[in-house]
Order: sequence, then C-alpha cells, then structure tokens
Amino acid sequence: MDEITVLLTDDHAIVRQGVRAFLETQPDLKVVGEAGSGEEAIRLCEQLAPDIVLMDLLMPGMGGVEATRRVKAISPRTQVIVLTSYHEDEHVVPAIRAGALSYLLKDVAAGEIATAIRKAATGEVTLSPAIAAQMMKAVSGERKPSEPPPPESPLTTRELEVIRLIADGLSNTEIAERLFLSEKTVKSHVSNILAKLHVTDRTQAAVYAWREGLMRP
Repeated sequence: MDEITVLLTDDHAIVRQGVRAFLETQPDLKVVGEAGSGEEAIRLCEQLAPDIVLMDLLMPGMGGVEATRRVKAISPRTQVIVLTSYHEDEHVVPAIRAGALSYLLKDVAAGEIATAIRKAATGEVTLSPAIAAQMMKAVSGERKPSEPPPPESPLTTRELEVIRLIADGLSNTEIAERLFLSEKTVKSHVSNILAKLHVTDRTQAAVYAWREGLMRP
C-alpha cells in the first residue's frame, strides 16, 4: 500500500508533536509537514499537495474553516479532516460546507485518527458520534427523521437505502456487506446519488439525507 501523506495543522505545538509521534509509528502514514496557522497550511499545501490535512478550527489569524476552503481550492484531491475540541453546529456545519470530509473531536483515541486518515484517503467519511448528532440537529429542520421521504425524491429505493447508510457513516465495503451487494455496485450507486443530488462528496450526501428526513429513527 502506498504511503498516505499527512499535513498537521494546529496552533499548539504540543498537539502536533503528540499526533506526529503516534502517526510515525504507522508504516502506511507519513507526516510531511506541520503548520501552526491556516496561512501556513495553505502555503504547505501548495508545496506538498498532501493526501490528508488534519485541521484545527480555531487558530490565530485565519481559522480552520477558511483554511479548509482555500486548501480545497488549491489542492482538490487533498482531503481535510477537522480535528478540534468544538462540536457546536456553528463550527461543524461551516467546516463541512467549506469542504471538510471528516470531523473528529480531540478526545478520540489515537488509533481512531489513523483509521479516519485511511478512510479519508479513499473518500470515506468519519464523524465523531457527537458530531453526527449535532449535524442531524443542525440540518434536519422541522422534519422528523421518522417521516417518509418526500415524494419528489430523485433517488430510487436502492439509492435511498445506500444514502441512509452513508449518513450512518458506513464505508462502501460495509454498505456492500449490509445490502448483500458487490462493492463495485455500491460505488456505482454512490456515484449516481452524488450526480442526482448535485453534490460533490459523501458528506454533502449525508447532510442531504438528514435535512430531507430520509433517516429512520
């Protein structure tokens, strides 16, 4: 397996050192740089085009949301994982809208960070449980999750099953196992879902599922 390159962005050096020390024990993960600010993260992304950026949100100068937006503009293939202490919707939703793929709280175990990096490298979303709940409340509006899908939904019955599992945080492999499909078929369904909903990634599809009341209790 090719090495997954990672850029660490946090204004606290001790946090970067701790994360780096663990990631360097993982043979498939390579830390290629550290940034202490959003501005520095952008400069390093221009130079390094890392596979993954671990992004703190609240930093002096440019915050993580704007830095995420600019990183995605500079290097679209780079996936951003927010790693922060903040779970309020005023932080979560803007970060995801800016292009962050995953959102983790800093109380996660080190192994969970490594797993999220590996998933992000294949385009798979990871959300801390508190963040999934916060996102649901932020985007579901007045519709209750138990209500049926709106009749004008552009998705087929099978695609609705797939998007619900995406919103539950399952990977393509896990969805394939759950629905007794091949992984290739699941990938095809995911591509169709993104195209029909005019969204660019799985996180946005998950937001759609919660907002439109597609999730079962």
